[in-house]
Amino acid sequence: MQWRDARGTPKRVDPETLQAVLSALGFPAGTEAEIAESRARISEEKRTVPPLLVAKPGARVRLGTARRDVRLRQESGEWDEPDVRTWGDHGVTVRAPDTYGYYKLSIGNRDHTLAVVPERCFGIEDIRSGARFAGIGVQIYALHGGTTGKFGDFAALRDFAAAASAHGIDALMANPTHALFASRPEHISPYAPSTRLFLNPLYAPGPSKPRTRSRSTLVDWPQASAEKYASLRSSFEQFEKETRQSDFERFCANGGSRLFQHALFETLDGHFFAHGLNGWRNWPQPFRSPAASGAQRFAAEHPREIRYHQYLQWLASRSLLAAQESARERMAIGLIADMAVGMDPQGSHAWSAPCELLMGLHVGAPPDIFNATGQDWGLTALSPAGLRATGYAAFIETLRAGMRHAGGIRIDHAMGLKRLWVIPAGASPGEGVYLTFPQKDMTGLIALESQRHRTIVVGEDLGTVPEGFRDELERAGILGMQVLWFERGPRGRFVQPRRWRRTAVAMTTTHDLPTVAGWWTERDIDWRARVSSLSKKVEQKDRSERRADRKALWGAFVEAKCAKAKAPGRTDPGAAVDAALAYVGSSTCALAIVPLEDLTAEAEQPNLPGTINEHPNWRRRDRLRKPFDDADVLERVKCFVAARGTP
Repeated sequence: MQWRDARGTPKRVDPETLQAVLSALGFPAGTEAEIAESRARISEEKRTVPPLLVAKPGARVRLGTARRDVRLRQESGEWDEPDVRTWGDHGVTVRAPDTYGYYKLSIGNRDHTLAVVPERCFGIEDIRSGARFAGIGVQIYALHGGTTGKFGDFAALRDFAAAASAHGIDALMANPTHALFASRPEHISPYAPSTRLFLNPLYAPGPSKPRTRSRSTLVDWPQASAEKYASLRSSFEQFEKETRQSDFERFCANGGSRLFQHALFETLDGHFFAHGLNGWRNWPQPFRSPAASGAQRFAAEHPREIRYHQYLQWLASRSLLAAQESARERMAIGLIADMAVGMDPQGSHAWSAPCELLMGLHVGAPPDIFNATGQDWGLTALSPAGLRATGYAAFIETLRAGMRHAGGIRIDHAMGLKRLWVIPAGASPGEGVYLTFPQKDMTGLIALESQRHRTIVVGEDLGTVPEGFRDELERAGILGMQVLWFERGPRGRFVQPRRWRRTAVAMTTTHDLPTVAGWWTERDIDWRARVSSLSKKVEQKDRSERRADRKALWGAFVEAKCAKAKAPGRTDPGAAVDAALAYVGSSTCALAIVPLEDLTAEAEQPNLPGTINEHPNWRRRDRLRKPFDDADVLERVKCFVAARGTP
């Protein structure tokens, strides 16, 4: 089995890697007998009608069964007799309805779901034809205001959206708000969640505004989390004294077993972590699944603590919904949520539903020109076999969790819709293989949920991108991403913004890349030299290349009429920031988003990949408490919005 690296060079997968991955997927291939048995299972699955089928309106759907006693139930509850035709020697087809939606498909005495999906996602053109919207990217914890003194929360996000909308901003792209671990405040990466189905309760507003606010430029998460959870606990105790709790009870009922199991996990995790057991795989055996005897007994003995964690989710959900509703009153799009590519294998989702995930495998990236050894992100992800077996339940629920409180959603590492680099646990990142995913079905379901929620979809398509993948995203109505630093021609020239794709989101940078001021002043090189074993020779080479790149970028600014004067020096990034905002703002992309760090000319970036404690990742607060009261910020926003051609 072969794959091609970033340079297009064929690479052969080691047989031991294949065996380990197949075994983790439930198809052992260590002996001839195991191979034969696994092949037989795969053949049998292909002959079985899956729980969920995906089709376009009016298409013929192959059922893989010869039975003709087929019925379709509309979402309204009405039953139809579909058009059934013979297909081949051993099967039949039915015609999918003309209207997209979820239909119950009954074949004999077995029920399945037929998802009839639209051609494209809900898009910018559905909001306003020909629009070129302006947006800002924010790290919620970095915002000031709200009801949490030491980091930003959903109340701060709501207030920031209101302030931004007054200056022509129509979208706010925020960091992921997935649930992390309440008992482990040092676990702070928003891209390594416990589950993507629920929210981080730390972002829920507290019962009242704090008397004092932190003046620290960095969030001390252990201390700040402890204070916030104490505040939320007090809020819960007061809530329990109230008699009118119908909205909360409905929320718990709608959340069902997923919500209950997440709350039970949080309760158990707090209990065992306090006793020195880090991670559910280290818990006693009777507690390693929600159905295990110990977990069941613990749930019966701690109903109030479970209710507390359900309350936290209710509070977070209400406040995020309020933030989006407030944003949509003033903005064309509102909040754009961020959906991480996977989750922590020691988290709530892995504990409660391991059959849905790639247990025993980590997700990462193969060796490439940027990282010679490859990357192991330490995450697990949804399993293709699990998706099929469960009718894509977890995938659909994840989409709904992200779209429920947003006008848009960004899919991190969108290439995962097509393939993921998976690594057997304990192996090096280079000892992996690409695992194929059911892209057609997944993009169809994304389009269906997007249309139902009226939510635009952005796919992060940076890095090693399979040939033709961006065209596939475009056909599905998923916006790609064009980042200033990567828009270079064959000779290294920066591509003029008028040649950027309308079907992409224009960006100056991302949370993992240097800000404009940081790039111009070489702050990112400073950090790499400090935290890595970067030799002086390599550092000098990087700085020499950056000098040439600054010259090239300023020349592109001048050509695009975004700058006039001579290029400023390395230590004076202000003019470069202004020009970059105008440059990206003038792109033909339907949506342009610049981070708040660029509007404030901040040199530091939120996250430095490849570091944990060496760099203050996910801790840095915004330099300005009220950025829209700052004259320089207001001028940059004005110029950026004007470049978009919006009033």
